[in-house]
Amino acid sequence: MVGIFLKVPKQFPFPPPLLSSQRAPTRRRLLLLRFLMASPTAGDAPLAATAPTADATDAALAATTAVPDPDAEFGFQRAELGKEKLVGTVGFHERHVFLCYKGPEVWPSHLEAADSDRLPRLLAAAIKARKSNLKKTTKLTICEGEDGTESSNGDVLIFPDMIRYKGLTHFDVENFVEEVLVKDIEWLPGSPEAISGSFVFVCSHGSRDKRCGVCGPALIERFKEEINGLGLDGQVAVSGCSHVGGHKYAGNVIIFRSDDKGEVTGHWYGYVVPDDVPLLLHKHIGQGEIVDHLWRGQMGLSVEQQKQALELRSMLNGAKESLEETATNGASCNPTAAGGCCQGNGGFTCCQTDLPKEKQDKSVAAEQNQKGSEKENDSKKGHTKTCSMPNWFETWERADTYAALAVVAAAASVFVAFRIYKNLN
Repeated sequence: MVGIFLKVPKQFPFPPPLLSSQRAPTRRRLLLLRFLMASPTAGDAPLAATAPTADATDAALAATTAVPDPDAEFGFQRAELGKEKLVGTVGFHERHVFLCYKGPEVWPSHLEAADSDRLPRLLAAAIKARKSNLKKTTKLTICEGEDGTESSNGDVLIFPDMIRYKGLTHFDVENFVEEVLVKDIEWLPGSPEAISGSFVFVCSHGSRDKRCGVCGPALIERFKEEINGLGLDGQVAVSGCSHVGGHKYAGNVIIFRSDDKGEVTGHWYGYVVPDDVPLLLHKHIGQGEIVDHLWRGQMGLSVEQQKQALELRSMLNGAKESLEETATNGASCNPTAAGGCCQGNGGFTCCQTDLPKEKQDKSVAAEQNQKGSEKENDSKKGHTKTCSMPNWFETWERADTYAALAVVAAAASVFVAFRIYKNLN
């Protein structure tokens, strides 16, 4: 008999039996494990939080620095601020109409074309359709409106007429444009209300351009602070307005004010920053003087006339400074009727002390000779006193003649420039 023995492999196909420590936990072990897990002191201490790696820190810093700074990109710190000339950047218009309607935060980018805002859309369309029939070249701008205030929704402000119409609706637009802007008569449904004081409009149309959206609100806040601090409430009104053209010149400010003759002018300013607000309030609104380095132009003047007006003011200011400098450098003499040219107040002699030494010597010698001749005449003719001729001509030289001619020429230039400026206005 032949025996056949199968060779059993070293690794048996079935898993080896579990040791006692590897067996499935019994009920007793489960209870013990649950007890240990419930104990606050049992088990290992909790793992410490993993410290962020260097790569994670760099990534977080990069994400922080990647966030753009609105002021540096669109506000008063942007690189383009003050880079271009401002004068002559205002289109010609003779009348400026402001429609009070909601606020900048809800204005769409093109308010005059928005289907959801019927009143500004219909008013803009009506003015455009009757453009050739308008009595004056008219510009339309939207300003802030709030019901229950002096500038309620639907109110219309017209400059330089300085009037306000209350409560315009989209049903009245065609009739309003026909009566007020075409025929230049009163709108019968509502009588015009005269307005007074100064009006400041700041472009804050952020949905149209981010530069005005950043600069406008900051300027309005500063204007209100200064107006309140100076006690000008009720005398100066400030409001945000829609696109006026030239967003790259933000902050854009328009000021309407009556001049000394009662004529209302609208002046446009660009590149205005919050620190310029006190200057505009003091010089333009308070004193009626234009701030030339921020001036863009003026309502009623063409582009060329705006440039000429700035040149004329620069010439006038230069001549004025020249005259002031001449007056400061010249001798200050306050003559009296009895004392003659060189007899000042309280016997103070001002003319001779301002002369050069050689001129003083000549003047003293001439005065001594004059006194000697007077004494001689007195001895011959008794006590009769002869009035002497003034001796200023003896010390007059060619340089003095040139200085006098320069003063006269400067005064003549100021007079001629002033007449030209008045004719332009």
